[in-house]
Order: sequence, then structure tokens, then C-alpha cells
Amino acid sequence: MESSLQLKELPETYNDQVVRLFILAAAVWGVGGTALGVLAASQLAWPVLNFDISWLTFSRIRPNHTFAIIFAFGGSALMGTCYYVVQRTCHTRLAFGKLATFTFWGWQTAVFLALATIPFGITQSKEYAEPEWPIDILIAVVWVSFGVVFFGTLARRRIQHIYVANWYYAAFIVAVGLLHIVNNLVLPVTLTKSYPIYSGAVDAMVQWWYGHNAVAFFLTAGFLGMMYYFVPRQAQQPLWSYRFSIVNFWALISVYMWAGSHHLIYTSLPDWVQSVGMVFSIILLVPSLGSAANGLLTFNGSWDKLRTDPAVKFMVVALVFYAASTFEGSMLAIKSANALSHYTDWTVAHVHSGAIGWVAMITIGSVYAMAPRALGRPMHSVAAMNLHFWMHIIGLLMYVVAMWISGITAGKMWFATDTNGQLVYSFMESLRAMHPYYVIRFLGGTLVMGGMMVMAWNLWHTAAQARANLITPIPIPVPVPEPDQVPPPLTVGGL
Repeated sequence: MESSLQLKELPETYNDQVVRLFILAAAVWGVGGTALGVLAASQLAWPVLNFDISWLTFSRIRPNHTFAIIFAFGGSALMGTCYYVVQRTCHTRLAFGKLATFTFWGWQTAVFLALATIPFGITQSKEYAEPEWPIDILIAVVWVSFGVVFFGTLARRRIQHIYVANWYYAAFIVAVGLLHIVNNLVLPVTLTKSYPIYSGAVDAMVQWWYGHNAVAFFLTAGFLGMMYYFVPRQAQQPLWSYRFSIVNFWALISVYMWAGSHHLIYTSLPDWVQSVGMVFSIILLVPSLGSAANGLLTFNGSWDKLRTDPAVKFMVVALVFYAASTFEGSMLAIKSANALSHYTDWTVAHVHSGAIGWVAMITIGSVYAMAPRALGRPMHSVAAMNLHFWMHIIGLLMYVVAMWISGITAGKMWFATDTNGQLVYSFMESLRAMHPYYVIRFLGGTLVMGGMMVMAWNLWHTAAQARANLITPIPIPVPVPEPDQVPPPLTVGGL
């Protein structure tokens, strides 16, 4: 009888080729997206850096930066981890392999076309929904294909239970598809120009129903799916409370849809609609903080991994920032607080504490946890992973603290009046007061971009042996157990 320690080369069970492509694409877009952010930040500190070129102005670069980070970097990471997780939690190979490959190339084509057209003014001028109608159609086709692959894999699962991460991924896929199609209903005039079917306040309300729920389901639900798989996996112990994760899921998707109008407080939107958004934003505290607590408590008994595992460092800090940014968001939705924060850099600080602190860090931690398994070899450099962590966290704190101070300073200066009710400070005086913090933001963003470059370099070298054949599947040596030592089916805590 063969020894249970004998190693045997087996063909790859899961389709990780498409997963590897998405991992490396996320790394590339992470560098590109942060580079665009650094360019935009530099132009706010030193406006001359737009070189008087129309397609290099801040108004063109900023939407390019947001689209590159959210959809190119975040979207690639979400689709790659989704394909990775659904296979392992369903104990089956990815359904429709060729269609899965199409989703990779289709998504990269769509985001490339969007990023190539936005700087030249070919845009709908909608936040997070800038691409014109031909690109929107391509995005819809790719997204539906993504859903077919995901739900097709769920349908062929070999175990009855659907793990909670897949619930979040499912909600993310269905809701984002719905939001994208409804918000982008337009009347095309030419190949590069269209007009929305909505008008006035209705258009604004539909746009922020989309915009906020893009945050809810793209930047929250999708990344919570990532968290609920990789945190227990990296902690090497069961989720702190599986039942709590299901309760949080239903609470989150039930409440989040109603909070979008808090982006339009003190606008022409009906006051009752603004109040509904404010109330549901406060209620959101419960499922948001619940998910963050569930993730952090999963590390009970495994806190020593913070010293030795860089992926765990990213995950723990990500959960802290998820709790902090969601708490801050609920508080800023209160009308009296919103009066001070809105249209200031305080909002920028809040958005980036969520984007750089939660989204980027849970993605990086998950990629560092997933890449060695998907590529069949350990990360090229643990030292580089630790360097990346410190560059990222220092850059993040510089960015967020600078924007907090800048935003509160500007808000207080705009509110200041003398005994006659006249403004004490001119707008230019408030702008001069904010300028030093713009320089600090630029430096912090540069550190974050440098960390992304370190990650891309590390992943490139980790995948060095696979590059020759465009990341072809690599057989992974696995132990062959004795017949009486075959492990039981995967359980919730055995991810």
C-alpha cells in the first residue's frame, strides 16, 4: 500500500487559469488606477501639471481614476476571487470554461475602452457610470455572462449547502446588473453621444440610487463575499458566527437599497426622500458593524498570525477600516453633520478610508492568500509583502488624516460669519488653507501607488515559471491519503 506521505502529480481539479489572469490584471490595474489618482492629486496641489492639455485636466483624469480603481482593479479582483471561491465551496469545476475566459477578455476590453474614451469627453457625465452606450452594452453582456458562469457553477455543486460568501457574490452580481441597466437607459444620438431617458430630479435620484448601491453591492457586498471566505481560510479556523453572517446578509441587502438619497441632502430632491435616506443610513450601522465584528472575532486564537502573515495584516486592518468608514458614512448622512461635510474634503476622506482602507486592503490580503494556491508556489518575497503593508498603511493614514483636516477646516471657514451675517473668509482664503493638505494627500497617494507596484512586481515573479505559456494550469503535488484516511467533505470551518 502506498504511503500517505507519497506525492503524486494530479491534473488540476479547478479552472484556475482564468483566476490567475484576473489576479494579474487586478495588479496591473491597481498600479494604473493609483497612478491616475496621484496625477489628479498632484494637479490639485499644483494646477500647472495639467500642462494646459484638455484631456489631462483634473475633470477628465478624476473620473478615469475612479473608474480604473472601482471597475478595472476592483472588478477584476472580484471576478477572479468569485471564480476561485465558488469552485472550492461547491467542490466542482467552474461551469462554462470558455464563457469564463470570455468574461476576462470582455471585461478588460470594456474597462480599456472606457478609460480610453473618458479623457476625450466621450462620457455620460454620470458618477461611476461615465462610459457611453456602446461600452455600456458590452459591460451588460459581460456581466450577464459572469452571472451565467457563477450560477451555473452553483447549480452543479456537489454539496447541498451554499456557503455564505456565495450569497454575497450572488447579491453583488444580480444587484449590479440591475443597477447598471436601469441607470444607463438612454436614447442614443450618435455612436459617442446619448441622452438619459430620465430628467431633472428624477435623473439625479436614479443616478444616486445607482451610485450609492454601486458602493453597496460592488464595493461592499462583493468584498464581504471575499472576506467571508479568505478570513476564515487565512485564520485557519471557522467563522466566528456563521448564523450571524446570514443575519447580516439579509439585513444589509434589505436596508442598503434605501440609503442612496443621502447623497442628495439639501438639494431639490423632496425633503421626505432625503429623510428616508438618512434614516436607513443610520440603520445600516447594524449589519455593517456586525460583519466587521464577525470577521475580526474570527481571528480570536490566531492573533499571533499578525506577526508572521502579511495577508492577515491586510485583512485585519481592512476590517477595522470597514467598521470605521461605515460608521462615519452613517454619521455623515445625518443632516446637521452633512451640512458641514458636504462639498468638502471630509467626504473625500470618508470615501478613501473605505476605498483604500477597506476595499484595497481586503483585496490585497485576499490576493496574497489566494495567489500561492492559484499559482502553485509560495509568494516570491515575504519581505516585499511586509514592505507593501507599511507603504500602504502609512500612505492611507497620510491621505485620510490630511483630508479630514482639510474638510473640517473648509467647512468651518465657509460657515464663519461676522455680526452682520457676512462671510468672514473668501473662497480663496479657504483654498489657501487647504493647500498644504493637498500636498500631503499627494505624498500619501504616492506611497499607496508605490505599494501597488511592489505587489505587481511580487506577483510577476511569483508567476515567473507560468508566464511562458500564458499562465497555463500548473499541476500541484498533493498528498495521496490511505483509503481509510480520506477526509470528510468540506465543512463551514474547513475552508
